[in-house]
Amino acid sequence: MPVLLFLIDTSASMNQRTHLGTTYLDIAKGAVETFMKLRGRDPASRGDRYMLVNFEDAPFGIKAGWKESHATFMTELRNLQATGLTTFGQSLRTAFDLLNLNRLVTGIDNYGQGRNPFFLEPAIIIAISDGNKLTGGSGVQDELHLPLTTPLPGSELTKEPFRWDQRLFALVLRIPGNASVEPEPLGGVPPDDSPITPMCEVTGGRSYSVFSQRMLNQCLESLVQKIQSGVVINFEKTGPDPPPLEDAPAEALKSGLQPWHCCHKLIYVRPNPKTGVPIGHWPIPEAFWPDQNSPTLPPRSAHPQVRFSCADAEPMVIDKVPFDKYELEPSPLTQYILERKSPHTCWQVFVSNSAKYSDLGQPFGYLKASTALNCVNLFVMPYNYPVLLPLLDDLIKVHKFKPTLKWRQSFENYLKTMPPYYIGSLRKALRIMGAPNLLAENMEYGLSYSVVSYLKKLSQQTKIEYDRLIALIGKKPAPEPGIKVRWRGCGISLAQRRDFIQQLQSLTGEAPTLPLELNPKEFQVFHLALLNKGLKPQSFRNPYDIPRSHLLDQLSRMRRNLLNTTVCTLRGQDSDQLHSVPIAQMGNYQDFLKSAPQPLRDADPEQPKRLHTFGNPFKLDKKGMMIDEADEFVTGPQNKGKRPGESSNMPGGGPKRRRCMSPLLRLGRAYTPPVTPPASPRHSTDADLNDGAEPELIINHLNQNHYSPDSNSNPEVDHPSGPADLQENHTSADPQLLRHKDEEENGVPGSCEPPGGEGGVEIVLMEDQTTRFLSPAALKKHIHGETTKVNNELRVLITKEIRKPGRHYEKIFLLLKEIQGTLDTRLIFLQNIIKEAARFKKRVLIEQLENFLEEIHNRSNTMNHVDML
Repeated sequence: MPVLLFLIDTSASMNQRTHLGTTYLDIAKGAVETFMKLRGRDPASRGDRYMLVNFEDAPFGIKAGWKESHATFMTELRNLQATGLTTFGQSLRTAFDLLNLNRLVTGIDNYGQGRNPFFLEPAIIIAISDGNKLTGGSGVQDELHLPLTTPLPGSELTKEPFRWDQRLFALVLRIPGNASVEPEPLGGVPPDDSPITPMCEVTGGRSYSVFSQRMLNQCLESLVQKIQSGVVINFEKTGPDPPPLEDAPAEALKSGLQPWHCCHKLIYVRPNPKTGVPIGHWPIPEAFWPDQNSPTLPPRSAHPQVRFSCADAEPMVIDKVPFDKYELEPSPLTQYILERKSPHTCWQVFVSNSAKYSDLGQPFGYLKASTALNCVNLFVMPYNYPVLLPLLDDLIKVHKFKPTLKWRQSFENYLKTMPPYYIGSLRKALRIMGAPNLLAENMEYGLSYSVVSYLKKLSQQTKIEYDRLIALIGKKPAPEPGIKVRWRGCGISLAQRRDFIQQLQSLTGEAPTLPLELNPKEFQVFHLALLNKGLKPQSFRNPYDIPRSHLLDQLSRMRRNLLNTTVCTLRGQDSDQLHSVPIAQMGNYQDFLKSAPQPLRDADPEQPKRLHTFGNPFKLDKKGMMIDEADEFVTGPQNKGKRPGESSNMPGGGPKRRRCMSPLLRLGRAYTPPVTPPASPRHSTDADLNDGAEPELIINHLNQNHYSPDSNSNPEVDHPSGPADLQENHTSADPQLLRHKDEEENGVPGSCEPPGGEGGVEIVLMEDQTTRFLSPAALKKHIHGETTKVNNELRVLITKEIRKPGRHYEKIFLLLKEIQGTLDTRLIFLQNIIKEAARFKKRVLIEQLENFLEEIHNRSNTMNHVDML
């Protein structure tokens, strides 16, 4: 997963315009977008991580870091403004610290235990600047200096601020303000002569001097090709040069320092095609012999110094002994090796001071040209492999994995010359070979207890610093005191007025020299610094800027401001000036969202979220929508803003209300259907539901098997009115009795006030007493319609719960207890719910639903038996 960090110069000099009509900052933004499009053509770009850093002080200069999304990166890129100084060194150090923030936590640097090329986090820093002078708070600098102090823990373990898998590339914009008449030079893009170039070369990158848009596109295509997974190594020659070839050119016979003697190039670390992660076995040794008594670790250089000997040697490879193979980036060294055309010989490589008693150290691998002579590979083997590989070969072929005493003595002598941090890799290799018991389990790895404790402490401190920095990213710094340059937008400036020019010419004898085209908006984002920081700038308007026709209006505004006679506070500007926004900033909605206060959370979390749609406030988030089996398009409750107690009276029938489903979503409250005509509430029902002690089947308020829409029996004949029946079935009672009971309970004749109980039973207030009572046929039809409506809503909610993963079915059975209608209606409803559960293979839920269905049958038979008695 390569990390691509863009370091954008946001100094004030980036506002200069080119002959294309755009500023340098606009060109930099376009270059980033073009680079991302070119990179997107590669399938490997799916794992890329983009970061953005500008020239502000840390941490405010980090616009997109480890946690920010791609959308945040693009938004911050478009919102960049060039207003600061050219603090290149400080911003570059911030970029390196951001990349190194997580390395100690993951342990990929492996301090004191060898360098593993397969433990890497490849990163490329692409800096885009104009190449002007490096300005800072201390003045103008001629050279690029990075700050020595950094808040990053563990930075003292590496001499340089970067690591061996991080490279810096710089695009220095040199596009002139006037179009050049001379044709552009063809060929490659030359490096720039700015102070950033040496820093690029040290990290293994380079700089580009860009003079045109065509050269910029050429550089971007070249940078896309530079995205490779690998680490940078310094290769240096040791010993004499190899004997020249017979047909070698005269230039190769020259003595002295040659380009191939010292190369600073990349070795490619290819990921495993199966896992996508690089796999390796052997490290590159450290440049010191680890001492168990040392309390600290010596600092290492970012790039290992690997020395190669030009003496021809035989490449050694043994079956069952693993080795690592890395391809070298094309360089003068690879060109020289390939020109020798000797693919069957190799040059051994060393790391100085890696052995205990030798300055040069023992060989840990070799450089060898491929058989096809198209590349040069670095083979990383076990340390001092010319001694170890013959021993292992004898163990396999001669001793048949049964070592003799002499062999063990030779093997122990080898272990004394091997750095102790190779023990883990050697143990794994012996396990692969089939000889896992050759090494003792209690062998030390070479690090002292104090060093191990120090590394663990650094890891914890780095994690704390990582969390702290992540929390600060995205916050804006406090504005410094200053006078903001604003464009008034009305009239011309005093220096362009004809009468002022004539008056000035009569006084001085010279006319002011003004540019032909003056853009008043050019500097509207600038701030004028104050020498005295304690002086607060005045924000009053200049009275001479007010037109004569607006003087009376302005006077009345000033009077209102002084006396505070109105609720709203006016600032002295016209209403059109208060609400006028430049066209270029009208689409900048992200800044408005950042400055807006944090909204409250939704009362109903399952309500579909509304998106900001710039003019369509009723657009819903499509993720919250669903379609059930009946092809009914459900978008959730639509009367979120309406109170549950509000209702509207419709003449000639029952009230038409939009039912809110939100009570069903609360586990602690039962669903309360509307009652028509209004009746006295049943207090025991809500108490039973809130208690939840007896999981009994809830008796229907409207019709409990005694009122069937299909029966022609009179409810007054079948069930005489009485106190018990009146309390069990409200609809079967006489309306006169109902009204009389209401009057007794409420204490006010003819009033229907809702009780203050917790059940929240809704009582519909009817103004017209003539429409209070319905005929039996109309009442039957209304109850059937209400029952169907409630059951449809319950069906949608239960289906939504069934589709959720997991085995939390308590809410489903709470909703099933709210089913309305006759016994047949409820049985059909339950059977449909069982079919829906079978669609999603909810076997446990189906078993519980069948038990629930059997319970309804048993209760129905018991109640019918009691009725017969």
